[in-house]
Amino acid sequence: GQPTTNGSLAMANVRPPDDAFQVRRLREAGAVILGKTNLHEFARGITTVSSLGGQTLNPYDTTRNPGGSSGGTAAAVAASFAAAGMGSDTCGSIRIPSAHNSLVGLRGTSGLSSRDGVVPLSETLDIAGPLARTVTDLALVLDATVGSDPADPTTGEADANIPTSYTATLDSDALQGARIGVLTMLMRQDPGDESVARVIDAAVDDLRRLGTEVLAVEIEGLADLLDSYTVVSHEFKFSLNAYLEAIPGAPSLADVLTDGRYHPDVKERLMRSNEVETLDTEVYREALGRRETIRRRVVETLDELELHALIYPTIRQQAAVIGRPQGGDNCRLSPHSGLPAITVPAGFTPDELPVGLEMLGRPFAEARLIGLAYAFEQATLHRRPPPSTPALPTLVPADP
Repeated sequence: GQPTTNGSLAMANVRPPDDAFQVRRLREAGAVILGKTNLHEFARGITTVSSLGGQTLNPYDTTRNPGGSSGGTAAAVAASFAAAGMGSDTCGSIRIPSAHNSLVGLRGTSGLSSRDGVVPLSETLDIAGPLARTVTDLALVLDATVGSDPADPTTGEADANIPTSYTATLDSDALQGARIGVLTMLMRQDPGDESVARVIDAAVDDLRRLGTEVLAVEIEGLADLLDSYTVVSHEFKFSLNAYLEAIPGAPSLADVLTDGRYHPDVKERLMRSNEVETLDTEVYREALGRRETIRRRVVETLDELELHALIYPTIRQQAAVIGRPQGGDNCRLSPHSGLPAITVPAGFTPDELPVGLEMLGRPFAEARLIGLAYAFEQATLHRRPPPSTPALPTLVPADP
């Protein structure tokens, strides 16, 4: 295994004994692993700053953040350093940087892909998955990385829910006759949301033009059910320490705090997590119960309205200037329901910053979501390379 640091100087010498399951599967499929990238330290934020890697810049505007926590991977893929990348997503860490970097990103159904080898944030909410510049590239990476793994008991149903290939669903007509609901509660919540909301409004117009029936949807009580980070705040200490205990010489969370070599941005969150003494609390049990309620209500809504997906902005505000708070977080619905969600480029704000359209579906409906995202991508062609990335050289055949 390679050094696996969580972006922290306090973990600079942590080296797991082997590759993560998804990395191993990529190698077996013939992928070349180029290296690792920066992330928001301990995955505890969405702007990608760490004591080990510093502040990652957004290639579309280098004065702004790239999203996070997998912002280093997103910036690298957007700038064509690699064909695709892998990230983790507990609450937006694949989807937010994908949106901020005009990429396609997928948070799969909980249990679709193994988390073995992924440094955890929350045993309940964590997944790992791909980011890519195109839906086709994402589907190819997904083919290589999904599947059951005895090291991750949540993947027991994965093999029975995987198609022969996700590329088989790449249908440019997939939106014709589809029914999609706009989840209105995730659209306009603050005045700063307007520039992104207008891009999503235009995307809805595009969907209708492409033959999709689009409905406004509300789910009673959903806002209150989503208004909690209790699962992450309870689980982080125990999930992280269990992972680190299996690596000789690795520090515990308490050791990291004593060491002091972590970014100030994450100090308060690390300290609060370290104070949690037990998972045996009524508050924690209620939080897990709310997750089942959210899942049931969303699936019931999809079924009752005969919808193929719900849509909303991946993040309601454009990438913030570095050093300023990032607002507009829409990350919770997918992890707090366990349902899959894909983000696809939807256009640009007047400041020329990318916007992502998120599509959420039923359990193990990744194939359907990929088809819908592909049809939207091919019809709109919103993605363009970042201005900070020079054009790749054109190869000219040598004279005979």
